[in-house]
Amino acid sequence: MRDHKPFLWALLGAAILTAYGVVAALQPISEFGRVYAAYGGVFIALALLWGVVIDGFRPDRWDLLGAAICVAGVVVIVAPPRG
Repeated sequence: MRDHKPFLWALLGAAILTAYGVVAALQPISEFGRVYAAYGGVFIALALLWGVVIDGFRPDRWDLLGAAICVAGVVVIVAPPRG
């Protein structure tokens, strides 16, 4: 909004953040920490993507590496079989 972007972009961003919080809050309590950590990694990658698409931000290789590490962490948290 600081660059006179349409107000609908702000509403879309608010809706996405709200959905993010609701989905995290609906997770089973015993798994909440793990799920919340995984959402955090996804959030970092999506924040960079939002900056690229909406703000015209151009991430450098360190931004991309950091996001890739976060997404790899999500896979490590979510993928292993648990029993």
